[in-house]
Amino acid sequence: MLEIRGLRHEYGGRTVLDVPAWEVAAGEASLVLGPSGSGKSTLLGVISGLLTPTAGEVRVAGENVPALPAARRDAYRARHVGIVLQTLHLIAVVSVRENLRLAQRLAGHAVDDARIDAVLDGLGIAALAARRARELSLGEAQRVAIARAVVNRPALLLADEPTSALDDANCGKAIALLQEQARACGAALVVATHDHRIRARFTRELAL
Repeated sequence: MLEIRGLRHEYGGRTVLDVPAWEVAAGEASLVLGPSGSGKSTLLGVISGLLTPTAGEVRVAGENVPALPAARRDAYRARHVGIVLQTLHLIAVVSVRENLRLAQRLAGHAVDDARIDAVLDGLGIAALAARRARELSLGEAQRVAIARAVVNRPALLLADEPTSALDDANCGKAIALLQEQARACGAALVVATHDHRIRARFTRELAL
């Protein structure tokens, strides 16, 4: 599903990311572990097509993402990648349901309320469908962000520091939810973090 070869990225002549080779299979979960500034967010940016690396290949489902024109990268990301960012970026003034409907529209899909209901129910937040995002607790908002990331059944699910603001109990729940939803979609899951609490929940790891 995800194949990286000879990946390098530089800022101002300084190498901030260097991954000679790495693979994540469909349905597999992998942890990217490293301290702040080690290149974790840069790696996710390159995989998602938000950043163009200095060198190397990043293939998702056989397609070299950095080589895609900008418009095709946008379409690739909307259709094939689900992203949960540390800052959740929910649209505060509209409902949970509308946040997920917008994700479907941006991916070029017709609105599918049955799929939205199934995802919200699977995450235990069906009762929040009509609530505005600004009215949610942090834990509720995080579940909605996961729902938005998986509503289009992505091939690849990326999460950037998803547990940094959570206590131990909610940290475990958040990772379990991500892994459950990735399995439900058959998606490859990549979690980038400096949080060593979740290390035992993954069998594969890339250290940066």
